[in-house]
Amino acid sequence: MSIETITETNRSPGVVPAAAWRVLAVSVQSGYRLAVSFVDGTSGIADFSRLVKGKNAGIFSALADPGLFEQVRIELGVITWPNGADFDPDWLHEEIRAHGHWLVPE
Repeated sequence: MSIETITETNRSPGVVPAAAWRVLAVSVQSGYRLAVSFVDGTSGIADFSRLVKGKNAGIFSALADPGLFEQVRIELGVITWPNGADFDPDWLHEEIRAHGHWLVPE
């Protein structure tokens, strides 16, 4: 099941998000993957499967619960979850721009 969220309108009047790495839209895919689109048109797949199931997952270990993983949201251009986990959009943008996808390195 694909769940999609789109960034909310800016809360501050007159503020226009210009950073290329700001996440514009995200949709949940199977296998702890997210389809991510950025404001500059870059888009691709971010695979969180190794991260959420890894020994040193920390705050991301809670995202192994599919119900929580599917609650992904965009806050100020950043992918976030209700448990406080978020992910660096600049790094994600660079990896997706360079490779078309992102996967936690082994």
